[in-house]
Amino acid sequence: MGSGQVSLVLLDTQAWIWLLNGSARLGAKARKAIQRSMAEEAVLVSAISPWEVAMLVSKGRLVLDRDVGEWVKTALSLPGLRLEPISPEVAVTSTRLPGIIHSDPADHMIAATARHLGATLITADGLLLDYGKAGHMKTLNAEQ
Repeated sequence: MGSGQVSLVLLDTQAWIWLLNGSARLGAKARKAIQRSMAEEAVLVSAISPWEVAMLVSKGRLVLDRDVGEWVKTALSLPGLRLEPISPEVAVTSTRLPGIIHSDPADHMIAATARHLGATLITADGLLLDYGKAGHMKTLNAEQ
């Protein structure tokens, strides 16, 4: 990355949770990329991610330190982080992704958003990382 260049990053839902919760699972390389991009207001979260967080909480697979609505509101107020809406183009594209990607519709939306924006997806999801390795989008392992 050249000097002065902004690297647009999209956080997968798990990476967003780890960032907000201060989890040690978020690796140094990923954390540095996020911090560098936050300084340029170039860190995005897909509009599907708040839904995913709420679903994880409702299923008992995620426990937060506050009400999920308050957590999402706080999580979206971080300086340098923006919520990326799901455009009709991304919604349609999410059903037509090239190559092999797993069946989770939220991950389809996130992958389609990253591809549409040319953003690097920061994720720990092995299937999404494999999708990136296959050349379908830029990825960075959230655990590195």
